Amino acid sequence: MIVSDRTARLVLAIDRLALNLARHWLLYVNVFFGVFVLVPFAAPLLMRIGATSLADAIYFVYGFLCHQLPQRSYFLFGPQISYSLAEIGSVWQSDDILTLRQFIGNSAMGWKVAWSDRMVSMYGSLWVGGLLYGLFRKLHPERSRRTRFSPIAWLLLGIVPMGLDGFSHMINDLVAGISGTGFRDTNAWLQFLTFNLFPADFYAGDALGSFNSLARLVTGALFGLSMIWFIYPFVDDAMQDLVHQARAKLASPRAIALGRLASRSEGQ
Repeated sequence: MIVSDRTARLVLAIDRLALNLARHWLLYVNVFFGVFVLVPFAAPLLMRIGATSLADAIYFVYGFLCHQLPQRSYFLFGPQISYSLAEIGSVWQSDDILTLRQFIGNSAMGWKVAWSDRMVSMYGSLWVGGLLYGLFRKLHPERSRRTRFSPIAWLLLGIVPMGLDGFSHMINDLVAGISGTGFRDTNAWLQFLTFNLFPADFYAGDALGSFNSLARLVTGALFGLSMIWFIYPFVDDAMQDLVHQARAKLASPRAIALGRLASRSEGQ
């Protein structure tokens, strides 16, 4: 079969690209998650320097991925890293969640990160977990593909805790809205279970240091890290198979002939 110069170059380029992606898949995924995690933190920086259009674009795009409720978000460039509903209500009048989520901050309070503390924890742990997996794979290349979470461990550590926390918050918000009187707003049940041993601000609200904030941080991190150690070893195995297949294909007589044809056409 006669193969044109253009076809030869295209086939070789595709095979080499497949080999490159399979060999360096973890690097590309970690870079993606790194950018994905850090961009929301650029929004408050852009607001501070006056680049409001770019900041608004980030808030808009990440708004499709997160509720962006300010009482469950971090703030930068202000006196506090988080604020209660009452503190936000003193500067932003809102009667519902949709209006409340539009508050991004101000020069006195600082500016909101473009997604909530749960998303920071969940996606941040996916990024950090990927970096740790890369380090572990470098130190123990064979063990890394054999050291994986079982589906039961992944379910119990990653899915169930965050599912319970997230679902209970959703029910709380549907029933109580932004009144601050819901069962996850007051956590009276937790006060009863712990004999009210902790300070009042640990039980109430969502500010940093509260039970709600801690629960979102822990369950998000558990979800991300367990996801890494459940999925990445399988992906690693699959990519190693692709590396062997791509190398064998590039070393085949047909690939060598295509390479010579492409080289001749480039030299002309």
